[in-house]
Amino acid sequence: MVPFDKIVTEDFMPAIQKGIEEAREEILAISSSIDPATFENTIERLEASGELLDRVSNVLFNLNSAETSDALQQVAQQASAVLTAFQNEINLNKDLFQRVNAVYQLPGILNEEQQMLLEKTYKSFVRSGAALNEKVQIRFKEITVALASLSLKFGENVLAETNRYELIIEREEDLSGLPEDLIARAKSLAVSKEAKAHWVFNLQAPSYIPFMENAENRNLRKRLYTAFMQKALTPGPYDNRKLVHELVKLRAELAELLGYKTYAAYVLEERMAVSPLSVSIFLEDLLIKSKNKAADEVNELNVFMKSCGADHELQRWDWSYYAEKLRKKKFDFDDELIKPYFKLENVVAGVFKTTEKLFGLTFKENDAIPVYHPDVKAFEVWEGDELKALLLADYFPRSGKRPGAWMTSYRDQKKRGTQRVIPHISIVCNFTPSSEGSPSLLKFDEVTTLFHEFGHALHGMLANTTYSSLSGTHVSWDFVELPSQILENWCYEEECLALFAKHYITNEPMPLIYIERLKASATFHEAYATLRQISFASLDLHLHNLSYQEAQSMDSIEQLEKTIFKPFNLFPEVPDTNMSVQFSHIFAGGYAAGYYSYKWAEVLDADAFELFQQNGIFDEETATSFKHHVLSQGGTQLPMKLYKAFRGSEPKVDALLKRAGLLVT
Repeated sequence: MVPFDKIVTEDFMPAIQKGIEEAREEILAISSSIDPATFENTIERLEASGELLDRVSNVLFNLNSAETSDALQQVAQQASAVLTAFQNEINLNKDLFQRVNAVYQLPGILNEEQQMLLEKTYKSFVRSGAALNEKVQIRFKEITVALASLSLKFGENVLAETNRYELIIEREEDLSGLPEDLIARAKSLAVSKEAKAHWVFNLQAPSYIPFMENAENRNLRKRLYTAFMQKALTPGPYDNRKLVHELVKLRAELAELLGYKTYAAYVLEERMAVSPLSVSIFLEDLLIKSKNKAADEVNELNVFMKSCGADHELQRWDWSYYAEKLRKKKFDFDDELIKPYFKLENVVAGVFKTTEKLFGLTFKENDAIPVYHPDVKAFEVWEGDELKALLLADYFPRSGKRPGAWMTSYRDQKKRGTQRVIPHISIVCNFTPSSEGSPSLLKFDEVTTLFHEFGHALHGMLANTTYSSLSGTHVSWDFVELPSQILENWCYEEECLALFAKHYITNEPMPLIYIERLKASATFHEAYATLRQISFASLDLHLHNLSYQEAQSMDSIEQLEKTIFKPFNLFPEVPDTNMSVQFSHIFAGGYAAGYYSYKWAEVLDADAFELFQQNGIFDEETATSFKHHVLSQGGTQLPMKLYKAFRGSEPKVDALLKRAGLLVT
């Protein structure tokens, strides 16, 4: 495992330079070989090169997301430029590409996994500028280095803005409606910051979301919502508006250099969706099927709000508050009712038990494994008497951790001869922490988030491929969410909830009536949620489907975003707010031209879970088939081939529409 207890920030750049030296020698040995190029002496040796460099850079950038500092961010910026330049050195190495191309032209004598590695290696060179002339390659290098630096800076700005804002409350009456555990955490935060106020709330999800759902003080809800939507928008050192322009323009220029009309066309060529047109049709179809019902949901909430005595127009900062009230009225159910049954430790044990029943895994906590923060837990993952993986679990928000939840890898699974090299996997979340007198009790969407990220982790932990670049989550981006999203379905099943949903004081299981209400409320405001999700996907697609000329003349991001969002708007516009400048998924993550994949994967997961429902949610044969055809195979085969091998047919959108309550019969 990574020796976190021995690493200091100053170690990274020397280690990266050493890794580059070793990798450069390995690349030189391949490219200068006088032997005829073969799969073994070129493609496999290239795949195996740079192991130290990969290890060090994985640690650096994972820590920069989960436990960063000003010093580490500076190193990450420096390393990003150096690593991008070195990757360009490899991708634009004429002698190396000549050998790769020679192998690519050889008659097919490879097995399926070898053929996939060859094709991906060849395409990665071509898509990284290997076939460009030298003059164009110079500009290509400049763009890639700039993009790497700008993406890092974008994410750092969002994190800084998230950490910077505080809603300070001094009057107890302003806490009306808020849950006791949230108030206790806000009081603890005020004490830790030595604030003059009695309570401090912030933009971290465990503070922001329950505040918006429960605070009776409408003006405070408006202040917090506005602050959330102004992150990285106001003038100053963390303003992301110029970065958005630069990222969009540079991506469009890079695509044009490579012969593509748009960056989206470049990206989607290697996805299940294939083209921007197919994604556009997919999103338009969902818009047609969801917008009218979403409008009905908004109208229903507006009527309900008026019935509660409100004399104002329904605004965005009212949505969560009145939605929670309406959900409680319609289903006699809310998050506060069931939170006592979702103590974090119990939920973690539940996801462990779920994966044990499905895939035969057991988890053993090991305090001897080094971790990067005292909150992080380390586990050995066993399948029978075989050690399958190491797992780190990091649950709570910190100032050095970016918002959201994600799975990542410190080392991918691969094989050396007949030996399986085990993966080192990590899940990182920002869950509701404990407070004085109360343990960490999760909201239900935090429960589903844990199952979601654990689905990604299973994809990495159960990988069983020869090559690390085809292992685990190294699959088409619109296929990578299938393992994560399908696992969320178990959270709604009585047989699964019985494993862990127990009251944290009495240990009584969650009453069946609560489970029935939970399932009944599962489609509550699903049309609006769908509309919101596809609005973000449409924003992403539009920004990355601009030609280079269109990107150069792009309007202000504020005005452009308003135009893009217009078909989706069901609320009055909120001035001086913006989504794009905080859209880390597409500007600091890997989702550029790929945000649609969340809904795309929902089609896959709804269709796939139907088979589990038919056969039993813990049916051994079905789980083994999913493990064999999806979780263990990584990117060794085309996604649709893997899916059909499991399901027996291509996915049908009807399963998603039925689950979401959008299917018209």
